[in-house]
Amino acid sequence: MVPYTHGHAEPVLRSHRWRTAENSAAHLLPRLRPGLRLLDVGSGPGTITADLAGLVAPGRVTALEADDASLALTAAELRRRGVGADLVVGDVHDLPFPDGSFDVVHAHQVLQHVADPVRALREMRRVCRPDGVVAARDADYAAYAWWPRLAGIDRWLDLYRDAARANGGEPDAGRRLLGWALEAGFPAPRVTASTWCFATPEDRAWWGGSWADRMTGSRLADQLLREERCAAAELEAVAADWRAWADAPDGWFTVLHGDLLASP
Repeated sequence: MVPYTHGHAEPVLRSHRWRTAENSAAHLLPRLRPGLRLLDVGSGPGTITADLAGLVAPGRVTALEADDASLALTAAELRRRGVGADLVVGDVHDLPFPDGSFDVVHAHQVLQHVADPVRALREMRRVCRPDGVVAARDADYAAYAWWPRLAGIDRWLDLYRDAARANGGEPDAGRRLLGWALEAGFPAPRVTASTWCFATPEDRAWWGGSWADRMTGSRLADQLLREERCAAAELEAVAADWRAWADAPDGWFTVLHGDLLASP
């Protein structure tokens, strides 16, 4: 397993808990129906997991995370919402399930963080029924766009992409999904694109504030300092430009994703 670049500091969880099935798995929703068995790989804080569980009930959801601490975040959200699921610690490169165990295998923002995304997709394909569906969605950091252009946000992007790759991940995963799926053996993968867009004052305050706080208090910030990729003063400057962007009346930020749907 590779280190998870973001970590689970409060500003990271603040961002990730905003995610829902509607805003983060819309490409999958038309394929869901009651009674399906669904595996959610990399369930994180569990907000998407809980939504998916509601959509396939009385079918059963299995939430998989890489370690106990991460899985505890999923469990807490499921308890809060009164949702039942099976909770499993495991490695997506070697899933602990028999062939054809699930009707749906889903992963949101996971493949960009793993050591071998093709092997991960092969495993997701293996545990999916022949008539089922594998769904993945990953960001493409190099395709992010924003206004106004601020030097600190340009620097943030360079720092993040370098740190993610140093950890063995691929931050521009969105554009790689089709090639990875073909290499993993899917006969006819379908890849589309979707975006998040942050342009209202409320959205800017949330998105910009989250990244500003991450630059001074998260696993990413710790890594950047430990590996001497930048100094603390530079991280403070990056955080300040994130806040300046959030305050800009014409501030706009879009996050491009690749969306994969594939049957085994």
